[in-house]
Amino acid sequence: MQGFRKRTSVAEALAVLAARTGPLPDEEVALADAGGRVAAADVVAAVSVPHFARSAMDGYAVVGESTFGATVYAPVELVVVGDARPGRASAVPMRHGEAVRITTGAPIPQGADAVVIAERTEETTRGGVVFVRISEPVAPQKHVGQIGEDVVAGTTVVTRGRRLRPQDLGVLASVGVTRLAVVRRPSVTLLVTGDELVPPGHTPTGAHLVDSNSLVVSALAHRDGAASVEVVYVPDRRDAVREALLAARGDVVLVSGGSSVGPEDHAPLVLAEVGEVCVHGVAVRPASPAGFGFLSGRPVFLLPGNPVSCMCAYEFFAGPTLRALGGLPRAWPHKTCTAPLAGKLVSELGRVDYVRVRFEGGRVVPIMTSGASILSSTTRADGVVIAGADHEGFAEGEPVEVVLFD
Repeated sequence: MQGFRKRTSVAEALAVLAARTGPLPDEEVALADAGGRVAAADVVAAVSVPHFARSAMDGYAVVGESTFGATVYAPVELVVVGDARPGRASAVPMRHGEAVRITTGAPIPQGADAVVIAERTEETTRGGVVFVRISEPVAPQKHVGQIGEDVVAGTTVVTRGRRLRPQDLGVLASVGVTRLAVVRRPSVTLLVTGDELVPPGHTPTGAHLVDSNSLVVSALAHRDGAASVEVVYVPDRRDAVREALLAARGDVVLVSGGSSVGPEDHAPLVLAEVGEVCVHGVAVRPASPAGFGFLSGRPVFLLPGNPVSCMCAYEFFAGPTLRALGGLPRAWPHKTCTAPLAGKLVSELGRVDYVRVRFEGGRVVPIMTSGASILSSTTRADGVVIAGADHEGFAEGEPVEVVLFD
């Protein structure tokens, strides 16, 4: 057993990942399945929305000029020649002196150019002919929704790289899109090593512990856009780790446990044999035994077995890479806030510290029991303060940025 001779800085490790990983190839999906996905190409509207002029009010479609001079005391009388409803246009074209009953959203009849609202009209019948009396003039185009009022044909409605929100899907549907190209979401294989571990759902007995990393990491991977997470339990044997690595099918392989330099830490050595280790040992606390490399072009992340170290290493290195593979920004997806420290926070130059904190009375208090194996410290914490490698800490009362868990 021997310690790390050198630890790579977080910045250097992230630079390697940024240089060697990027969005996966495109795939085409149905519009209904595109929510939350990342557009792989610009989408240009083939049609305008609406593609016909439509009424913005209930009332009567008219030739605006035919209403000029109308007042309450001297209404203009027009002949009613038809009806228009949403989805059903008037069957006859209109002329000066005529009107068509119309409701909101219905197509403006041919020949009409304005709509008189119902409140300014009154129908009457004489000799079997229906007339409408109009008590207020309307200018041409009044109460008429124009062609392209929402979207003009030829407009780019979605740009490449956009994460599609519910309203984006609605706009895409309105311009006739049924399928579109999106960045493929990465699949993940998570190898959980450790002879002492039993899967979630078991009660720990004897010298065994229940594996928690698979649940935490799987949830984080799904948050970051993973299409699937396959969990495989691997014995602490070098041949078993080798076989599992070579059999892993995911676009990303995560190895939980066995990432350090002890006699049963096989993952780094095996990865070096069958692939490539780029980084092993990082200047970060509490995840210093973390590392990563590549196997057949796919990133493999070595996550420490201690639960908080595993979570920390995932957030710093695996999470940004998963997001990038799926076309999302590498930046952490958490909300942040700034608040003053309740007391001094000590860090070490040259190392990034992931400090669990909680809020008390509007001030930031570090969690005292915060070992790398104390997962409950993350449930008692409201978030973390990331103390950069160029910091020796923060003074009492100094404002710090808190990366929020919620």
